[in-house]
Amino acid sequence: MKTIRLLLAAIVLAACSFSASAGEIFRFGPRIGTEVNSMRLNSDVFNSDNRAGFTGGLMMEVNVPLVGIAFDLSVMYVHRLNNNSLKAGASDSPDQSSMLTADSYIKRDYIEIPLNFKYKIGLPIVGKVVSPYLFTGPSFAFLASKRHINEAYKNKAFDVAWNFGVGLQLFTHLQVGASYGLGITKTVEKVSSITAGPEITGRNNYWTVTAAWLF
Repeated sequence: MKTIRLLLAAIVLAACSFSASAGEIFRFGPRIGTEVNSMRLNSDVFNSDNRAGFTGGLMMEVNVPLVGIAFDLSVMYVHRLNNNSLKAGASDSPDQSSMLTADSYIKRDYIEIPLNFKYKIGLPIVGKVVSPYLFTGPSFAFLASKRHINEAYKNKAFDVAWNFGVGLQLFTHLQVGASYGLGITKTVEKVSSITAGPEITGRNNYWTVTAAWLF
């Protein structure tokens, strides 16, 4: 009987140890944030005239023990106020350009999947309280709102960007980060050669500030 008790105690301790270790390697939780037109190192970054959309979803992080390397994968809903630039010729009339400034054009909804490589910079003594990190990786966005702008233009259904960012991990659970998404693909295409209109060179280039709580 004593041997059985010792065996059961050993199994319980091993299970607890594995659970704690798994919790350090695999973590997940909610992630929310806002997109901004320009990054400012004060509270003005959240001013209404600087906000360019919002985002929310779930994030999973996988940590490589001892070396400070991690990967995170998120599934996010993104409501984006488009900031594309237009390249119009001198012959384009105001009416031709104005048709690209309607709400149906500048507001878009996406399901976005960013995948980041993350390097956590371990700090002695305070590492459990605050730990900075760097991250980079691709982001794949699928258009969830209507595609057609008018008879001449439509939003593309798929968008790719590359993110570069920095962040702080606080008390091992809260991660606050800021990133710049460099648009790789064009977001709008001209579908009619009959209707005159400006050539579009716009891409989704954006700053994003997010906070995630990981369990």
